[in-house]
Amino acid sequence: MPSPKLITPIEIDRYYHIFNRGNNYEFLFYKDYNYAYFLEKYEKYLSEHVSTFAYCLLPNHFHLLIKTKTDSGSSQFRKLFQSYALSINKQENRTGSLLTKPFRRIVIEDDEYLKWLVFYIHHNPEKHRLIDDFRKYKYSSFQSLIGDFKHFQEQEEVFAWFGGKEGFIDYHKFYHEEKRIQKEGPQEKEATGKETEKERARF
Repeated sequence: MPSPKLITPIEIDRYYHIFNRGNNYEFLFYKDYNYAYFLEKYEKYLSEHVSTFAYCLLPNHFHLLIKTKTDSGSSQFRKLFQSYALSINKQENRTGSLLTKPFRRIVIEDDEYLKWLVFYIHHNPEKHRLIDDFRKYKYSSFQSLIGDFKHFQEQEEVFAWFGGKEGFIDYHKFYHEEKRIQKEGPQEKEATGKETEKERARF
């Protein structure tokens, strides 16, 4: 697995883990409606260019699991981040970069790791102690995937990776209840950060 510190090119028809954090460990999302606004912008700029399988938005960072459909992924992500940053800077009366540059990306080539990454992304709020049970977190794709509202995720394809909806739920339950995150799953190199905000600034 390549280091997230390397700038991996975004190429067509490949799976990527896209993630980034606020510049200087600052927040990306200040109000509840900022999360919904980011997803609206994401759908506007990216829906024609990527398929989205999982996401999680946390106060100062985010994770996405995508597959590219066109060769415009990089430019569309830049448009998204620039547009969102302008809105947040205006809202918070701030200036300067909102997100670190360049945004992080890792190409995914292993099917088992793909499944693990779905869980890893959904589990992130609990990992960072934002909530006791990640399945109740409002700003990830877990609830929308298992519910009636699909948003823009590729629900059927995600479930197919796990052998169906019940397999998807059981996979998440197994790794959650048995606390196998560090012991059993494939490991991904994490960016280091400072703690408290420090801990939460990690990916």
